[in-house]
Amino acid sequence: MAFSYRNGCLAMSTFLGMAIGATAAADGGRLGLPPSPASAEFVQQRTQFQLHALLTEQRHPRTWNLSEVAADDPAQALAQLFAVDEDVARALAALADDPQRSADLHAASAAVQRALREGHRLYFYGTGSTGRLAETLESGLWRPFWKRMQADPAWPHLAGRLPADLGDRVRGQITGGDRALISSLEGFEDLQLIGALQMRDDGIGADDVVFAVTEGGETSAVIGTALAAAGQRGEGSDRVWFVYNNPDDVLRPFERSRQVLDDARIRKVALPTGPQAITGSTRMQATTTSLYVLGLVLEDALRALLLPQLPAADAQRLGLDPRDSIESRLRGFAALQRSVAASAPQLAQWTVREAQAYADGRHATYLAGDTLMPVFVDVTERAPTFRLAPLDRTDTRPPASWIRVWAPVATPQAAWDALLHRPFHGLNATRYGPQFAQNVDDPALRDTALHSLERAGAEQQALYDLSWSPGNRARLAPQPGDLGVLLRYADEPVAALARQWWQAVGNAGAGRLTVTVGQGAASGDASETLDGAASGIALDLPRRNDPLGLDRTLALKMLLNAHSSAVMARLGRTVGNTMTAVQPGNLKLIGRATYLIQSHVNATLDAPGWRARHGAVAALTYAEANAALYEAIAQRPRLAGATPLPEVELAIVALLERLRGDAPLDWDAAARQLRAQGLNAYLRAQQ
Repeated sequence: MAFSYRNGCLAMSTFLGMAIGATAAADGGRLGLPPSPASAEFVQQRTQFQLHALLTEQRHPRTWNLSEVAADDPAQALAQLFAVDEDVARALAALADDPQRSADLHAASAAVQRALREGHRLYFYGTGSTGRLAETLESGLWRPFWKRMQADPAWPHLAGRLPADLGDRVRGQITGGDRALISSLEGFEDLQLIGALQMRDDGIGADDVVFAVTEGGETSAVIGTALAAAGQRGEGSDRVWFVYNNPDDVLRPFERSRQVLDDARIRKVALPTGPQAITGSTRMQATTTSLYVLGLVLEDALRALLLPQLPAADAQRLGLDPRDSIESRLRGFAALQRSVAASAPQLAQWTVREAQAYADGRHATYLAGDTLMPVFVDVTERAPTFRLAPLDRTDTRPPASWIRVWAPVATPQAAWDALLHRPFHGLNATRYGPQFAQNVDDPALRDTALHSLERAGAEQQALYDLSWSPGNRARLAPQPGDLGVLLRYADEPVAALARQWWQAVGNAGAGRLTVTVGQGAASGDASETLDGAASGIALDLPRRNDPLGLDRTLALKMLLNAHSSAVMARLGRTVGNTMTAVQPGNLKLIGRATYLIQSHVNATLDAPGWRARHGAVAALTYAEANAALYEAIAQRPRLAGATPLPEVELAIVALLERLRGDAPLDWDAAARQLRAQGLNAYLRAQQ
């Protein structure tokens, strides 16, 4: 689909119909580039993964020129990113005001309450960002709440009145198991089979409540979970819920989505908020929306379970108030969003300092205790979004990741315990391998899944050290020019090992910064004396009940999402608000990469400067863009050099150079152009 720039907004060009309809024209033609067999197959047979029509894949007008603004005015770039979260606030308020949709959330809460009272489980399943969302609900919210409850004076009174093991009744699962929290295991998300297999592996039965969460509404693995769960139950059940962030009408062209939407056994919760701040990066507004809504469902169920059992004083201390409701909390998100957005001026100092550290070839280390889950999630999601090396394994030599995230504990096992609050879970190859081999008909998908299965087992836990351990102190000691960031909640004491780490960072001559989030974060009560901690970021939140810690988790998430996106935009890892460094590692990302090539090339062809110099040039078709993408994938290893070039950026430059003259496609020249000036500067010069 091609777009043109008009008044700073995204507008369909007059050649909309060429986007897919002209796919057959890419036979070499004017580009001199016949499509490879893989490209021809994708264009002609993989139409179900050509997802550029989805609302979540569109460009947001408020961040259109993000990369330029981030380079000149990081505080304004952060303000742009936070402004997109206003879409979430409006969507949540509209949800609260819609009796039918809010009734669905109350029905979900009732199903949760019934399952917990009857001794059953809650299962949240997602892929990528929504998989980390699922694990956040379990390990970032639910399990820590019950740990706090057991230390509360009210616990002896409650313990005999509640079903046993409530803290273990929520299971959050990511496609590929816990190893996929670190980085994507390609091939899995394209299989409906794996969703069904993981649900069975987790022991989820017909009486458990299943929430299948997919930001796009089309993720095969999540759809497989929903359908398998529905198959366990009878008609009219309220035990299977499908949660997604695109309107139904844009999902219906996709057969797998339609299959769920038309299944009466599956309840639907549609949460569309619009385009993302970074185009297609659903780790941002889409996941914020779903995490908040599902967190409120859990919170509402807790109120119903606990309030009848608690004296008023205990309930008040725990943040449980009968006057709170799903609707009031949905409407309250706007105040939370405004508080986060107000941090942009002070947050800019962190953005500048971290971007400079990376530009100088140095590293950032985040130390996080109670904040570990949202910090870990943001850090791990940077890698696929901005084409960064994932977190290093203990045997990675030399270290490749720009960033480390550690807990203030002394051993790798203690760090995993601090993150998950349960044992690490991997996929058993002896169980999953035969299923893939026998039941995945597509050879490419089968081979990719079997290869990823080799890196999905429980043994993977031992390869990652997320602690301030003796091994990390020796292997990854802080250096001058590095940046150390201590992140904590307002009511969280600074652990002894955190103080030790802080001192080590300062002694090494590295930069240091504190980030404190929560109610009263800006007050003296929330601060602890740390040597050299005069400058820090304090995000003060509205005073209201937050029993699960949902508000502070979401606030830190939004802050980190904006910060990391602004850092990467400042470093040229986005063009405008598009992630042109995306790695086309699965079918969905191949479709996204194709669309990015097509839209950037066509925006340039439609620009006044290009037309004045080169005249009118027919728009690039989707098939031509895809042929160029597959060729760029093939060329990339040969052109890797010291700095590997993203396939999307390489293809854009090669295509524009070809379309402005009669010379054949020259991938070496395109690589030289990219290395000389970067894609942002190149495109500005063309337009």
